Amino acid sequence: MSSTIPHFYPENKRYYSWNTFLKTRFGEKVFKIPLDGGFDCPNRDGKVAYGGCTFCSQSGSGDFAGDRRDDLVQQFQTIKERMHQKWKKGKYIGYFQAFSNTYAPVDILKQRYEVILEQDGVVGLSIATRPDCLPDDVVEYLSELSQKTYLWVELGLQTVHDKTGELINRAHDFDCYKEGVAKLRQHNIPICTHIIDGLPGETPEMMLETAKEVAKLDIQGIKIHLLHLLKKTALVKQYEKGLFDFLDFNTYIQIVCDQLEVLPPEMTIHRLTGDGPADLLIGPMWSLNKWEVLNAIDHELEKRSSWQGKYYEMKAASR
Repeated sequence: MSSTIPHFYPENKRYYSWNTFLKTRFGEKVFKIPLDGGFDCPNRDGKVAYGGCTFCSQSGSGDFAGDRRDDLVQQFQTIKERMHQKWKKGKYIGYFQAFSNTYAPVDILKQRYEVILEQDGVVGLSIATRPDCLPDDVVEYLSELSQKTYLWVELGLQTVHDKTGELINRAHDFDCYKEGVAKLRQHNIPICTHIIDGLPGETPEMMLETAKEVAKLDIQGIKIHLLHLLKKTALVKQYEKGLFDFLDFNTYIQIVCDQLEVLPPEMTIHRLTGDGPADLLIGPMWSLNKWEVLNAIDHELEKRSSWQGKYYEMKAASR
């Protein structure tokens, strides 16, 4: 148990934010450019299953990424210009977001990743994928890539509860996830874990258990997502059958703060909520108010006199 807020947190935050991490490392604003690399997913094409995870959109959870009908350079330039409407200056991380971005032969991965590394101002890559899409030759290439540029691999876990994994058609289990983590960490590749709060059948206690289990692994970053329901996803049928209901605003704030308290204080918090395109979103509609969610998390931690890692148990960790 930590008795004080870690010194490396900014004055206005009680957790180690991604923005703070990047500014500390690079000395200036760095923002992600979300891209659609034209990849598929083994959970869609039949290699491990069909249909994809029930929450996954038709764009492979890359709803804010570039248009896959455009080449990667055009996507990069389009999204970059959009970002600069908000931030005038900064560097870039190319974010391969849509579908499973290591699900291809190494020569194709090289072609698609490295064209982005050639763009002015790019300081690194973030590659989202599944733990069952990490064959040895791909991991070796990622290791080489990490020697040339700043690299994160983002792995979708969603939950440590395999029963829930079956309900959402995840098509891999927690052991598979841990094997993927071990492969990457053998090469010191930083990992960002994705988890989702509000999945069908899960209680707040189960969601907290997911955070506790992630805290035991050699994980450097985390994205905590709110489950949101989008049109034309398999999750719509589960919702209509009454298999789950939306988390309300206050419940979500409490869950996230509980999770932050048990995570390692040095773990980078890449995201604390999730939203979808307004024209596709069925609910919860409050998820569109991202800054209200983030401000409420800040206020709740302050109200509790708490912070990320306050109840993290180092003896339980494997690092």
